[in-house]
Amino acid sequence: MRHDLLGELRPGPRICPDRWSYPEPVPAPDRMIAFFLAALVIIAVPGPSVLFVIGRVLSHGRATALASVLGNAAGCVVVLVMVALGLGTIVQSSQVAFTALKVAGAAYLVWLGVQAIRHRNALDPEAIGRVDVGPISPWAAGRQGALVGLTNPKVYVMFAALLPQFVAPAAGSPQLQMLVLGAVMIVVGICSDGVWALATAQLRGLLTRTPRRSRAVVGTGGVLMIGLGGWLAVSRS
Repeated sequence: MRHDLLGELRPGPRICPDRWSYPEPVPAPDRMIAFFLAALVIIAVPGPSVLFVIGRVLSHGRATALASVLGNAAGCVVVLVMVALGLGTIVQSSQVAFTALKVAGAAYLVWLGVQAIRHRNALDPEAIGRVDVGPISPWAAGRQGALVGLTNPKVYVMFAALLPQFVAPAAGSPQLQMLVLGAVMIVVGICSDGVWALATAQLRGLLTRTPRRSRAVVGTGGVLMIGLGGWLAVSRS
C-alpha cells in the first residue's frame, strides 16, 4: 500500500516551455515579402509625394528637396504611430476628420507654392544652377515636409487600410507588427523619393543656365505645388 501511495505521489516528468517559442512582434517572412512587394508597387507609381518632391527640387534645389523628403518621412512616422494606436480608423471612418486634414494639407501645399513663386527673383541666378542653393534652410524644409506628411489624410487611410491586411494576430502584438510593416514602407518611400529628387536635380541643373530660365523653373515648381494642393483638395478619396 505504501509503495502504491508513493507511486501515486511520485511526480511525473516536468514540462518546461521553450523560452524561444514565444510569438514575436514581427510578421512571418512570407507576409513580410508580400507586404514589401505591395509597398514597392504602391510607392513606385508616381503620386502626390513624387510631385511634392519634384516641386521642391525645381523651386529650391536638391538639398531642400532631400530635407523635405526626410521631414515628410518623419511626419509619416508620427502618423504610423497614431494609426497603430487607432487614430487611423477614426480618420478612415469620419468624413469630417478626413476633410479637415485634406483641406489643411492642401492649403499648406498651396501656400508653399505661392511662397516659391513670390521669392523666385530672390535666388542668385548664377548659383541656382548648382542645385543646392535656395532660400530655405534644411531644417526649415524638414519641418515643412513633416507638416505635409502629418496633414495628408491619404497616409492615414493607406496605413489604416493596408497594414492590418498583413498582420497575423497569432504572431504577437498587432500594434508592434503594424509599426514594423509601416517602418518598411516608410524606408521604401524615402528611397523612392530620394531617387526622384536626385534625378530631378540633375535636370534642373541643365534648365537653369540663364537667369530667365532659373526664374521659370522656380516658378514652375511653385505652380506644381499649387496644382498638387488643388488636386488634393478636390479629390474624393
